[in-house]
Amino acid sequence: MEWLPVVEIVFGLLVLAVLPLLLMGLRRRWLSRAGSMFECSMRIQTTTPGAGWALGVARYEGENLDWFRVFSLSLRPRVRIPREGTALVRRRPPEGSEAVVLYSDQQVVQVSRRGQEQLELAMNSESVTGFLSWLEAAPPRDDYPT
Repeated sequence: MEWLPVVEIVFGLLVLAVLPLLLMGLRRRWLSRAGSMFECSMRIQTTTPGAGWALGVARYEGENLDWFRVFSLSLRPRVRIPREGTALVRRRPPEGSEAVVLYSDQQVVQVSRRGQEQLELAMNSESVTGFLSWLEAAPPRDDYPT
């Protein structure tokens, strides 16, 4: 009977190790049910050049691009980028240490929101093409001259 507490402890540790992985897998499935997702890293910290990238996935949700961290259990997007007021600033290949941190086929896209805040996203070329098409395909505004 002395082995029973050891088995319980081992089983408890196993559950604690597997449960977060299972929850992250279920979260990924739940997020992708609303539409296709694609790999999209985001530069969270901009103080150090080439550093501060976080792995993530993104999906188009109506007029917004929702970005989620990969290693998170949250069902809410960490960043929501509205199509209106978002403009492309620059598109470039990874530079310096970014080439090590990011996936080999990713490109960096710098966008501005409402002409103020700037974000950097990294995604593969197919996703960049889709993202730029999504930005350009914004519906007509009410203040557009006719």
